[in-house]
Amino acid sequence: MLWRGVRRSSNIEDRRGARPVAIAGGGGTLLAAAFVVYLLGGDPFQFLASNIMNMEPPRSQLSAEEEKQEADFVSAILGSTEDVWTRHLPETAGVSYIQPKLVLFTGGIDSACGFAQSATGPFYCQLDGKVYLDLGFFKDLENALNSPGDFARAYVIAHEVGHHIQALQGTAQKVTALQRRASRPEANALSVSLELQADCYAGVWAQYVQADNHILETGDIDEALNAASQIGDDRLQQEGQGYVVPDSFTHGSSAQRRHWFLEGLKAGTIKSCDTFDDG
Repeated sequence: MLWRGVRRSSNIEDRRGARPVAIAGGGGTLLAAAFVVYLLGGDPFQFLASNIMNMEPPRSQLSAEEEKQEADFVSAILGSTEDVWTRHLPETAGVSYIQPKLVLFTGGIDSACGFAQSATGPFYCQLDGKVYLDLGFFKDLENALNSPGDFARAYVIAHEVGHHIQALQGTAQKVTALQRRASRPEANALSVSLELQADCYAGVWAQYVQADNHILETGDIDEALNAASQIGDDRLQQEGQGYVVPDSFTHGSSAQRRHWFLEGLKAGTIKSCDTFDDG
């Protein structure tokens, strides 16, 4: 991926190394954070236990040089999403693009959505309109999740920006309201549709960024597709617990995540990403 010539974003909020205050702030913040973890597909009980026991200051998995390069990469990819969506979102969806902040953190972070650890992975907080990312996740993506490559990392960022677009459209708010009244399986199904739509929006971004800037190289799309497969609920459940429970999916299967990224990439339009009418 030819990202080094891309404009850097000025919307990076660097909070790396800052000590989160959620533990000292009381149990209410932790419970709110546990709910966020649940929405992100994680285990809220494991999250609570680890936060109560783990009081060490945050430490990065990366060397100083790796940190510098990864932060530069994130700024470039965020800049590309700003350029793409500022230009194309109004004409394709009739919505003005408001650029989100991207918060870099280490270990754990307090957001408007509560406290979260880096173990939850990158996330978008609808309440403050920010994307949160621990750069150490990229090492996990490459090693633990077997998803190397710069475009795999770019896909992750574009997916989270996709959630910001959903908030701008009002889709995220509608889904949250529906989930409050839904059964657990129904709420999970809504979460899957929301996540798959963000995958589709990442595919649309990839199509636009190539058309506008010609930065993709041979193998880049395969890197994104591999990452989408590796983080499918079915694959993660099979590897984590030895069996798959489709009703508990919150992000979609490997096949679904690949399909919707490709759908956005091929169609290149927001209107092609109606995952709520899938099947």
